Amino acid sequence: MSRPWLLALGALVLALGLLVPVRARAEPWQQVLRQARGQTVYFDAWAGDQRVNTFIAWVARQVAACCDVTLRQVPLEDTSAAVTQVIAEKAAGDDSDGTVDLIWINGPNFYALKRRGLLYGPFAGQLPNAALLDARDRSNRFDFTVPVDGYESPWRKAQLVFVYDSAYVKHVPHGIRGFPAWARRHPGRFTFPQVQNFLGVAFLEQALYALTPDPSVLQHPVSQALFAQVTAPLWKWFDQLRPYLWRGGREFPVSGPAERQLLEDGEIDLMPSFSPTEAAADVAAGRLPRTVRSYVLRRGTIGNTSFVAIPYNSPHKAGAMVVANFLLSPAAQARAGNIRYLGGPTVLDLKRLSAAERAHFAALPHSPWMPSDPALRRVLPEPHPWWASRLAAAWERRYTP
Repeated sequence: MSRPWLLALGALVLALGLLVPVRARAEPWQQVLRQARGQTVYFDAWAGDQRVNTFIAWVARQVAACCDVTLRQVPLEDTSAAVTQVIAEKAAGDDSDGTVDLIWINGPNFYALKRRGLLYGPFAGQLPNAALLDARDRSNRFDFTVPVDGYESPWRKAQLVFVYDSAYVKHVPHGIRGFPAWARRHPGRFTFPQVQNFLGVAFLEQALYALTPDPSVLQHPVSQALFAQVTAPLWKWFDQLRPYLWRGGREFPVSGPAERQLLEDGEIDLMPSFSPTEAAADVAAGRLPRTVRSYVLRRGTIGNTSFVAIPYNSPHKAGAMVVANFLLSPAAQARAGNIRYLGGPTVLDLKRLSAAERAHFAALPHSPWMPSDPALRRVLPEPHPWWASRLAAAWERRYTP
């Protein structure tokens, strides 16, 4: 692709408000664009939410049109499958022709690959649209307390909220300590996903924030003795809650979508979600009743940023960078923030955008089924990845038959 033709296409795409891959016209990025042309990028991404899958399909159409990059989603039930694949390829000596080009990755899996040196980078600072990021937002620079260091690029934000059906529930617990008493008054009407799922362990981490005198301990690994001491109030609290959970706490839904189906079917009245706009989007789509509401606990809830990373042995690194850059474009961020398509706060600093670009965000639809903006600003940092695996293992030892 010649540079004049590429620049002309970039101008056309800008006019259409889709993507500005040539926002910074430095030669290094032009070289990335030339290398990316014709590449097929295999994007390993959790496929448990159809809205996300549809959004990725839209991204694929845009990068194909602007940059001649083919994006193929490799649907995952668990991101750890992609991590296992990369580790296996390293063990087999496959250092240049891996099967994974881009991963929608979370903190524990990022930590696992980064500490093994299995990520390509630092690349994130080379993305032109990275200049639009909110540099003040710590969650754009740390993933579960682990410094990103340019080895992954942000693309959306998330925060733990609670969803309930106001047709059946008039009062909800606004603090973790209130959940056992609420559940006793509403037996069987609350649940959360199993702890092998990220949402399930996030609920336990949220409880630890409230039950631990010094929550800063969650920001780093600790000794086994201190772990036992810190988690003792959690298990006491959960023992009070468990008998009044859905199905007596003997079974748990496998995922967030599975528990959402329970709410839709009327089996439960209250559930956690890691998307502040999930309920609003489902109400708008007719999947949940209009009586559904979302809220944040009074003292705040855990929030984080979702990232994409490139494995060290990806054969299509340039194409993966083009996709990562597009995910940071104002057009992609505005669409991702629209509850009709996906929903969620942007990772960009709107002050860095043009007036026309900011107008797209100002025009995003608001919903009465979303938590209030002030509530969403009470964000607690994600604990260190060490805690997620230890909590899940300890929970299974205690409560799995």
